[in-house]
Amino acid sequence: MDYVSALLPPAVMAVFFIGVIRVIVKTQGGANKTKEDAAVDAALARVQGSQPAPKTEA
Repeated sequence: MDYVSALLPPAVMAVFFIGVIRVIVKTQGGANKTKEDAAVDAALARVQGSQPAPKTEA
């Protein structure tokens, strides 16, 4: 019976891990892709806008 208690936690973790991967794969693309791309573009624009312009030597 010790082998059951030894194998149960890794099996449960594997099931949850597979579930997380399936959710990630299912949410990629489609209608969510446009929304995610817009959020990334907005974040990049915010970061690039807050950085000072590089100084050039004259």
